[in-house]
Amino acid sequence: MDVGKVETLVKEQQLKDQFENLEKHTQWGIDFVERYTKFVKERSEIELNYAKQIRNLSKKYQPKKSTREEEEGKYTWCRAFLASLNELNDYAGQHELIAENMTSQIIAELTRYIQDLKSERKTHFHDGRKAQQHIENSWKQLELSKRNFERACKEADRAQQYFEKMDADINVTKADVEKARQQAQLRHQMAADNKSEYSSNLQKFNQEQTEHYHTLIPNIFQKLQEMEERRIERVGESMKTFAEVDRQILPIVGKCLDGMTKAAESIEAKTDSAQVVESYKSGFEPPGDVEFEDYGQAMKRTVSENSLTKPEKPDKPGKGKSKLFFFKKNKLSLKLISLNAHVRNFIEGANPEDFSHLPPEQRRKKLQAKIDDINKDIQKEMDQRDALTKMKDVYVKNPQMGDPSSVDPRLAEIAQHIDKLQTELQKFEGWLAEVEGRMPVRSEPTQRQSSVYDKQSNTPAANNNCAQDRESSPDGSYTEEQSSEVQSKVQTDTEFDDFDNEEEEMLPTIGTCKALYPFEGNNEGTLTLAEGEVLFVIEEDKGDGWTRVRRNEEEEGYIPTSYVEVFLDTDTKGLCMWR
Repeated sequence: MDVGKVETLVKEQQLKDQFENLEKHTQWGIDFVERYTKFVKERSEIELNYAKQIRNLSKKYQPKKSTREEEEGKYTWCRAFLASLNELNDYAGQHELIAENMTSQIIAELTRYIQDLKSERKTHFHDGRKAQQHIENSWKQLELSKRNFERACKEADRAQQYFEKMDADINVTKADVEKARQQAQLRHQMAADNKSEYSSNLQKFNQEQTEHYHTLIPNIFQKLQEMEERRIERVGESMKTFAEVDRQILPIVGKCLDGMTKAAESIEAKTDSAQVVESYKSGFEPPGDVEFEDYGQAMKRTVSENSLTKPEKPDKPGKGKSKLFFFKKNKLSLKLISLNAHVRNFIEGANPEDFSHLPPEQRRKKLQAKIDDINKDIQKEMDQRDALTKMKDVYVKNPQMGDPSSVDPRLAEIAQHIDKLQTELQKFEGWLAEVEGRMPVRSEPTQRQSSVYDKQSNTPAANNNCAQDRESSPDGSYTEEQSSEVQSKVQTDTEFDDFDNEEEEMLPTIGTCKALYPFEGNNEGTLTLAEGEVLFVIEEDKGDGWTRVRRNEEEEGYIPTSYVEVFLDTDTKGLCMWR
């Protein structure tokens, strides 16, 4: 094997090795791009999951629809928290935007680029293999022509030697010599033809080899290099975009955080505390001074034997006659209200339409708010009526625009609705006048009872025109006669004054009682009982089914008589509780 052939084989092997190395490296580069794309995709999924969790958290702590307007719109700290939740929801939206931008600007772009990159790589290596196959075929053709030329030369030499041998032999005929000569000439001609073919193939191979190693392969390598550089640059751009996507939302995230800070700074503690005072202000007058009680004087009490000697099976609490109580500064302040439907609804846990279950100040606010709402509804209906009236006038003047009678049913419906609202308005205005007439006025302790009595005794005259200003009769029905109404109010006011006097005294115990059944004192003025508990009796049952007891010096209240067994002291019977 000559030196040129060895060099060619070495170069071909080196070139083959280079192609294999380049194939491995470019494939690794594509794998890297796919790996980076997967990384960005997982980051996008993390952002989406984070945004979803933030949204769920914000939604979880959003106030309920029923209490949002009442509570969250009242206090600054509730409004601040609600604003923070809204800002947090916008904050979650920015993380969703990160995932969206990463998907559209990086993941989708790199996915398309990877497909193009694989196609381009495949094309370049296909061209390289094709060029290498072509040069190998040219080399084989050159080797074949070279062997043919070598074989033709050897055959020409043998034919020449045979001719010379035949020509020198005198025993050989002239014809055989001529035949040998012609055969030698033929072999020489074939050798010349093979030589020409070999020379031509050699020249062609050298040109193709030069072009292969100096043009084709370098061009393919150059394209692969450019492809690889573009891949690297594309990865760098994607990494830069990866950071820019986060940077783009920072201003908006900063605004969200600024909104949270601003919401926190908007909290006003004094305003909220004043709102609490305004919301729960009852309007009741504080109790006066406690008078001295002389125990040296004999006390007379009337005892009702029928309610205390024989315990009965307890009925359902809240039915029958009831009392309403209020505590002020750990002192029992008794306010007896007539037995009517409003008190019965309160004991049973219902919310009456006139808000009688609320303290006076709160009731006044609720009634005023209801009146304002009704006035708004009336104004709205009146605006609709005016608009329809104008439309009807237009139809009357221009019959081609519409039938005037088509508006009448709607006008009649609106008129009925307005009448209904006005009736409702009069009802609530009557209740409001009743409440405002009964609101206590602050005065000196010595004048408190008389001022309350005077104001309440004058209420019927002040509100004589209101059908809703009334008191209940003992059986729960309403009375319409003014004389009986005044009598009921005066009697009730007198009872209130008696209770106000008595609440200032610490009543003595007249016996004990033992609870037969448990009782939950859910209403103000009542005590909770545990079965078997022993309490002190300070006022016996007056026939209304309630007994007044004391648990300790500061805890007094009423319990159902049928729930306990009462043991009165013998020396206290006959004493009068109500003085």
